[in-house]
Amino acid sequence: MRIDGTHYRTIWMEDDPGIVKVIDQRKLPFEFSVLELKSANDAYEAIANMTVRGAPLIGATAAFGLYLAAYQSNLKNWCEEVKGAAEKLLSARPTAVNLRFALELLMEKVVCAGSRESMIKELFHLSIRFAEDEVNRSKKIGEHGIGLIEEIYARSSRPVNILTHCNAGWLACVDYGTATAPIYLAHDLGIPVHVWVDETRPRNQGARLTAYELSKHGVPHTVIVDNAGGHLMQQGEVDLVLVGSDRTTRTGDVANKIGTYLKALAATDNGIPFYVALPSSSIDFDLSDGRQIEIENRNPEEVTHMEGLNSETSTVNKVRILPEGSGTVNPGFDVTPARLVSGLITEKGICEASEQGIKALFKK
Repeated sequence: MRIDGTHYRTIWMEDDPGIVKVIDQRKLPFEFSVLELKSANDAYEAIANMTVRGAPLIGATAAFGLYLAAYQSNLKNWCEEVKGAAEKLLSARPTAVNLRFALELLMEKVVCAGSRESMIKELFHLSIRFAEDEVNRSKKIGEHGIGLIEEIYARSSRPVNILTHCNAGWLACVDYGTATAPIYLAHDLGIPVHVWVDETRPRNQGARLTAYELSKHGVPHTVIVDNAGGHLMQQGEVDLVLVGSDRTTRTGDVANKIGTYLKALAATDNGIPFYVALPSSSIDFDLSDGRQIEIENRNPEEVTHMEGLNSETSTVNKVRILPEGSGTVNPGFDVTPARLVSGLITEKGICEASEQGIKALFKK
């Protein structure tokens, strides 16, 4: 993706082998800021406080964090430090399965009988490869998903209206995005698209992040309040719903940002296709029921307060929007049952949201 003419990924390294760079997404869209990660703890904090977010990017950040643990480790206790860092990183965000996927993949290569130097080199190459694999997975999701948009456009010969929820774009991944990958590809090929962007309370990742990256890429879009989606569907203003996933069971149940389930219900009621775009790193092949997915309960302050740009002072301010004493509950995700999902768009192709459908694509 390009920001003001410069290509960026959400996580990268330059010349210094002890520094991993990420975009500080907490400051978007008001400020574009790059943060340097110099330790496994820095990577943990970036994941936990949502400097980085989105399942694929969380996994990539954990991979780089494990490398930094090895790079900064003590000469005598390096293996114990790497193992301890893996355990801590795993606890940063409980719902996104990519975190576990990345750490298990890299920890398979940690051999304590080997040398610290060889392990640093191995984890360096593995973390770079992991991020590159996520980019390729996202790109292929776009290539497989664009057919859905092309088919709708061929029938209507008017701009295709796509509704998305939260941010499953470039900023949630390393590049391209998941739900947005087919949108960007369609736009770049000249297929007219328009995106309805759910604001996605309480952190407003749709309004702050999806709108930001769509704007930078020149994709027509309109930000809507979360509860407007059903109305727009009833009015015939939505052709397709595309969302991402933080964890999908092997049977096709989908955990995604809170509010996704309601969009799936509205789409089903109005006969609108509801597709989930996700890499295989977001599939939890150990789970058969979405009710088994651990749902993260987040800080109540995300509900009680909102953050925005004060146009008079040109500063970003936080304001309270609830009365003192009002209780809150803040689940970060909900689960959409497979029966409400029209299909899963993966790097291997599109399949039915079912155990049989997923097995057909991922035989191993």
